[in-house]
Amino acid sequence: MAGGGQPEREDKVSMELTEEIIQSMEVGMAFRDYNGRISSMDFHKATSYLVTASDDESIRLYDVSTASCLKTINSKKYGVDLVCFTSHPTTVIYSSKNGWDESLRLLSLHDNKYLRYFKGHHDRVVSLSLCFRKECFISGSLDRTVLLWDQRAEKCQGLLRVQGRPAIAYDEQGLVFAIAFGGYVRVFDARKYEKGPFDIFSVGGDISDANVVKFSNDGRLMLVTTMDGHIHVLDSFRGTLLSTYNVKPVSSDSTLEASFSPEGTFVISGSGDGSVYAWSVRTGKEVASWMSSEVEPPVIKWAPGSLMFVTGSSELSFWIPDLSKLGSYVGTK
Repeated sequence: MAGGGQPEREDKVSMELTEEIIQSMEVGMAFRDYNGRISSMDFHKATSYLVTASDDESIRLYDVSTASCLKTINSKKYGVDLVCFTSHPTTVIYSSKNGWDESLRLLSLHDNKYLRYFKGHHDRVVSLSLCFRKECFISGSLDRTVLLWDQRAEKCQGLLRVQGRPAIAYDEQGLVFAIAFGGYVRVFDARKYEKGPFDIFSVGGDISDANVVKFSNDGRLMLVTTMDGHIHVLDSFRGTLLSTYNVKPVSSDSTLEASFSPEGTFVISGSGDGSVYAWSVRTGKEVASWMSSEVEPPVIKWAPGSLMFVTGSSELSFWIPDLSKLGSYVGTK
């Protein structure tokens, strides 16, 4: 992988992720002080920071290495729905949830200042993806547009019309981006997007609304989740559908989120009944599941380069391996 991101990430993973390690994972730490559901969260790629957005109209910044909440910022006026880090560890872009102002905002968490407003959408933004290596990002909305932005400019740099609810994502390099809707994933060259997609992949006849689309860290795989409770894993070069995992369907106001492990060997996902599942990408088989008393799918993200994933529901939970359950690792550092 270009840009030096990969070696540093591999150094951090001291233990190879196996099915046994996944099966041992449990909540090591939870923050229960939320007064609403967590709607979105994001890890910063180069630090140990995590940011969450919640229906209690708060944006919270955590340091995962010390399991501490560094800052809480309230967005009472606009509400907050989706949140993403920029390349700067204390600057985020977020979408509002108030139903009357669909602008995106560039916010400095350091001093709680708005650095820029991005106006252009006319309905709720349901997907947001930042290109970590460049100052650009894309947003997809229920107004059936995908807008391309430069963080330094208030007006969008490009507009793509879609025929459905768009799920969007950049690949790790920022060279291509994907837009999923209506049973297909369209892949664009980020430098020549106005020429239209250079590839269109089918997700096996599942035409329910796409919820999220994501690339694996090495860019070789792509996952798409849909409202019907399907998680499709595709080869992102050939478009072949490698496997489909099934969970409980989600309601129209929920989002089914899934995440690749750092090496792309496992997929973890929420479910419409609130539980969490893990599958092996190589075999396509379920390797673990964790039941929940929740009734909506948690947002879920694997921490970059570490043996940990995080779920957000009415609380924020950090999942780590319980080494005492791993016979072969007991007594090892």
